[in-house]
Amino acid sequence: MKIAVFGLGYVGAVSAACLASDGHQVIGVDPNQTKVDLINAGQTPIIEADVGEMIGAEVNGGRLRATTETDEAVVSSDISLICVGTPSQLNGNLDLTYVRRVCEQIGEALRDEDRYHVVAARSTMLPGSMRGVVIPTLEAASGKTAGVDFGVCNNPEFLREGTAVWDYHHPPKTVIGETDAKAGELLATLYENLDSPMIRTGVEVAEMVKYADNNWHAIKVAFANEIGAISKAIGIDGRQVMEIFCQDTKLNLSPYYLKPGFAFGGSCLPKDVRALTYKARELDLDVPLLNSVLPSNRRQVERAIAMITSKGKRKVGVLGFAFKAGTDDLRESPVVDVIEHLIGKGYDLRLYDDNVNMAALTGANRDYILNHIPHIARLMVDTVEEVIDFAETIVVGNGAKEFRSAIERLGPDQMVIDLVRVADRTSDDSYDGICW
Repeated sequence: MKIAVFGLGYVGAVSAACLASDGHQVIGVDPNQTKVDLINAGQTPIIEADVGEMIGAEVNGGRLRATTETDEAVVSSDISLICVGTPSQLNGNLDLTYVRRVCEQIGEALRDEDRYHVVAARSTMLPGSMRGVVIPTLEAASGKTAGVDFGVCNNPEFLREGTAVWDYHHPPKTVIGETDAKAGELLATLYENLDSPMIRTGVEVAEMVKYADNNWHAIKVAFANEIGAISKAIGIDGRQVMEIFCQDTKLNLSPYYLKPGFAFGGSCLPKDVRALTYKARELDLDVPLLNSVLPSNRRQVERAIAMITSKGKRKVGVLGFAFKAGTDDLRESPVVDVIEHLIGKGYDLRLYDDNVNMAALTGANRDYILNHIPHIARLMVDTVEEVIDFAETIVVGNGAKEFRSAIERLGPDQMVIDLVRVADRTSDDSYDGICW
């Protein structure tokens, strides 16, 4: 395939070299004449393992060249990859000047082209940038319509400096956010020989995936460093602690706990976060990441309250208020926090949780339920149907299986607020998910 790579910096140079080595005809585009001359001389414009040798081989083999001329590159290619920089502004926002400029140039080159052409952005951009900047700029400059006359995709890269070539050929995943299936299909052919999951999705999801990845990596570094700082202060080898931590691939290094939903609660997590941050203060250590965990968790409770109160309905039913399904444990249940707030604001409530009902009769939590939260105990009912018959707004507080079918029986005037995603739906006029 014929490919134009716009921007011959780190991502662009690596992408151009790897694509050419895969047998594609690649033309690199950059306004910097020095970079163009280096490529055409078979030399690398960046310092990265193996890239120099690859560029030399592909230029000599006639599969890679570079130019400063946008029109030439677009006219002679099937796909344009945008790999220009998106640096930070002083306020932390992205500077999309280079993206906007190259989109104008590509759009102008497409104005007189009748062939279907795909423009794919590998530059890292915040969600909304494709539809807010890239697509409007391309359409204005070309006079054509994205998804009809030409295709647009977001194609984030997952390259690490120092191992970029290996990463290109062994990605953890390939993500294509597409405006139309034809564009996604064409772009996907570039990666058909890679042994990695191919994920085709919407452009906004693809944009956000890149930020989820990089922010998660940053959080992992900060977390390990704060655990290391506390460990060192009490005479423990923090490296040894984290080596043992990383051997747990069932919970610690796994998808577990990484699904957006409601706040955490129960007898362990809140207590242990408080204890460790207290220990850090006792040691005069500043651990801002760990200190932010409980406030962040509290914000999720506040989001749920705001969702409920924004509906303007005074009759609220809650399905599930133990801190998770399959338990009767109400200790530090975030749903109990929500219930108590609504009671304080004068809402009329009915509550159902089969496990909690049984605990109120015979379980170890009987004393807690009847003596510590009697105002909640008085609002408990015996069946799901009693909640459904009463409430204008139904709040799903944990993932008990019976709640999935229950919310399918609601009337047209009832609203579901789902805190745990018991339903595989997106938010609409009768259903609202806390993170979806």
